[in-house]
Amino acid sequence: MDGTDTGDFRERVQQSFGRQGAMAMLGAELTRVEPAMVEIELPFDPKLTQQHGLLHAGVISAALDAACTYAAYTTIAPDVSILTIEFKVNLMSPGRGERFLFRGEITKPGSTIIVADGRAYAISDGPAKLIASMTGTMMAIRGRQDLIG
Repeated sequence: MDGTDTGDFRERVQQSFGRQGAMAMLGAELTRVEPAMVEIELPFDPKLTQQHGLLHAGVISAALDAACTYAAYTTIAPDVSILTIEFKVNLMSPGRGERFLFRGEITKPGSTIIVADGRAYAISDGPAKLIASMTGTMMAIRGRQDLIG
């Protein structure tokens, strides 16, 4: 990280994640929060699949975006917020598993623009399988009371 006073980022990330209606609707849980890295897990649910019974690409993208955005939150000051301004997702393998792990990691912290990489894994019996990757760009927002946290 760049020396920015991030305060108690773990508590801030947990509180913000708790206010995310989209992640709650998906059944996602915040399972790990470290400096510049966040993990979110999601159990398989048939309601989150596409027509072939695989985890829907939109669900994968949303969870990767959340993981990357919250990873960015660990690198900023408490009075700053984050909004995603761009991302690209590569779907590498079918979303088939009992659980899914979404890891976001900061590759380039910054005071205004932050770049993150995300990886999505399907978990069943055996080793976790990489199913998608994401590169995202986030923007630090200051002075907007409607976007705090």
